[in-house]
Amino acid sequence: MRYRFEREIRTPFSEAYTIFMGDRRIGRVDLHFSADSVYGNLWVIEDMTIEEIKELREEIDEELVMSADSMREDFVLHVHQGREVGVFTDTEDNLSFL
Repeated sequence: MRYRFEREIRTPFSEAYTIFMGDRRIGRVDLHFSADSVYGNLWVIEDMTIEEIKELREEIDEELVMSADSMREDFVLHVHQGREVGVFTDTEDNLSFL
């Protein structure tokens, strides 16, 4: 396994993970489980290639989607590529990195 996934949150029908390659944070994935499909949003850093994104998608499917106890007919993943600006929270007055 090339990537490491750290769960941020889990609800009855969704999960969110920060994605690492070694010690480097390279993205985030949100997964939403419906009755017959899984839908996801993947955000990755700017310098990842299409081949690396495809490899990451396969690992997400194997490690996170197929290991969840849900049968699925399809896995739809929207991919966004860019840089993280930061995180806003109610407890902080300004933009911060958590």
